Amino acid sequence: MLKDHAKLMQAILVSGEIVGRKKLQKMIYIAKKVDFPFQERFQFHFYGPYSEELTTRVEELCNMGFLNELREKKGGYFQYRYTLTDAGKEFLSLNEVDMPFLQDCLIDMNDQNARFLELVSTVLYFDNLPKEEVANKVFTLKSSQRYTEAEIDDAYQYIESLKGKIQ
Repeated sequence: MLKDHAKLMQAILVSGEIVGRKKLQKMIYIAKKVDFPFQERFQFHFYGPYSEELTTRVEELCNMGFLNELREKKGGYFQYRYTLTDAGKEFLSLNEVDMPFLQDCLIDMNDQNARFLELVSTVLYFDNLPKEEVANKVFTLKSSQRYTEAEIDDAYQYIESLKGKIQ
């Protein structure tokens, strides 16, 4: 059971700090889609792929004292910051997680904004479709985001750059 928790803890550790629940969801989904061994199941949701399992796992890690979730008021909404606690770091030191190249990929993703990661994860969610159909899905399902063809091209290039980091 805790093996999947440890993978999530490792992801947060190598990222340093992840700001935003949406960003955390997208980073784990993208990592899973580029072949890191995350087990959470995702479904398409308003903001793209979403995992109830991941949300539950984060809550469990906070309750166990392994993960720190800092809630801060930002304008009209709350933003969450995730970092590993000292107890979480100690747990990981005793339960090794072997995911080479994870740090490079997650640091890169963490440097992106949540809007772009939402696009990248949506493109990956429909990766079984031709690029033109994916673009149509994005324009339809994400019309409020007003993504452009150029941004979709950037998302495809970004996915390839992440895959290149793990080869």
